[in-house]
Amino acid sequence: MHKLLKSFIFGALVLTVSVNAKAQADGELSKQYTEFKILNSTKSNASAIELGKQLLPQADKLPDNSRVIFYNMLAKAYEEEKQPDMAQPLYEKVIVMQPDYYVAHLALGHIYMQKANQEGTLVNASKGDKAAYQKHLAAYTALIKTAIPHLEKVQACDPYDDNLNLIKKLYTSINNAAAISTLDARVKAMSGKCVDILMDK
Repeated sequence: MHKLLKSFIFGALVLTVSVNAKAQADGELSKQYTEFKILNSTKSNASAIELGKQLLPQADKLPDNSRVIFYNMLAKAYEEEKQPDMAQPLYEKVIVMQPDYYVAHLALGHIYMQKANQEGTLVNASKGDKAAYQKHLAAYTALIKTAIPHLEKVQACDPYDDNLNLIKKLYTSINNAAAISTLDARVKAMSGKCVDILMDK
């Protein structure tokens, strides 16, 4: 057989094997993703988290819409299992991919609030130690400043009085009452872009 023809046949075989292997891997990933969604929908959080850990390194192979749903579902499972430190980076991935999905902003706002409250307790406990006090106060302020934009996005998309009052209280707690006077304008500017449901298709 002509060498060129042999090379062509060999190349075609390699390509076929590679394509088949990729299709098989994609099929397995799709199957696991479907199983993960079922576990999540039935609130089988522990099992969903375990499967989610296996899927996470391959998440970039999922279609964009599926990937953002996966991140959000896994984050929610961690949040419901009282593991906010695990949920936080996943919610951050969600808002990078879908910045107008305000449900993830709500979750992040409250996660940062929880951390701020912990620092607030340390601020009060360290008043006799100037260095420790300043350290915890700086951490508290940074966390509040991180939480507020998420809560403002929520207020823009799903306004309610408790959230509005919380935002104002937070600004006051970091001595930035002036920001309250421009709050309505910021909220209005964000209100035109709101997503409340993530879709696979």
